[in-house]
Amino acid sequence: MNLELKDRVAIVTGGGMGIGKDVARFLAEEGCDVVICSRTMSVLEATAAEISEATGRRILPVSCDTTDMASVELMVATTIEVFGRVDILVNGAAAPSGVVRNSIEFAGDDELLGDLDTKVIGYFRCAKAVTPHMKKQGFGRIINIGGLTGRSSKVMSGMRNLAIVHMTKNLSDQLGPHGITCNIIHPGVVDTPHIQELYEREAKLQGKTPAEVEQGYIDVTPIRRTLQPVEIAWLIGFLASPKAGAVTGESVGIDGGLTRGIFI
Repeated sequence: MNLELKDRVAIVTGGGMGIGKDVARFLAEEGCDVVICSRTMSVLEATAAEISEATGRRILPVSCDTTDMASVELMVATTIEVFGRVDILVNGAAAPSGVVRNSIEFAGDDELLGDLDTKVIGYFRCAKAVTPHMKKQGFGRIINIGGLTGRSSKVMSGMRNLAIVHMTKNLSDQLGPHGITCNIIHPGVVDTPHIQELYEREAKLQGKTPAEVEQGYIDVTPIRRTLQPVEIAWLIGFLASPKAGAVTGESVGIDGGLTRGIFI
């Protein structure tokens, strides 16, 4: 399928590593020029060089703190200055798995506020900054990366993902008349460097080895494996394309069937 992404311009926040890196690579493979953003410039520069060499597309690393509106506005202004437009925003800059994982007696309110500021309001800031440019051109795609914790009560950080679902639906209502779609995806257990930290943390709590924790996730996943980051990128690539113009306001799980809830 031709996703019609050639010469589109994408911004991927959290694009230096993990899922964001694979998203940036796939969009570049499909013909996009990509701005990748995070706080760590050295990681961004290495990723940009790697993807650019592999795909032949322009990959621009931009240091950006999504908790700072001025930083976000500068990142978008830089995108417009260099590429002249922005067609796609992939919001992914956040602490993996959240930072508030303790019971309420031990959870810190500053940690919770920081988590919400980074992921919920950070996504809001980026969407706000790109919206005028997308409206002007009559086309735009906003894809928010949420998480399965928004569909369960296991960790307190799940509230951030639930909040993004609401924001996504609201933005789809507001922006649809301007040719802009907004969707959210919820990845399951994905093989990234961060997932190993989760395995180790859970292993200590459960008195198991990290390998046993990983196998536990595999055993309850219908496809009987964890996901690869590129599989998340494939879904995002479709949602970012003109071919997904009728899909907006949707909350899509990509988890190998791990979610047991039924969503209509």
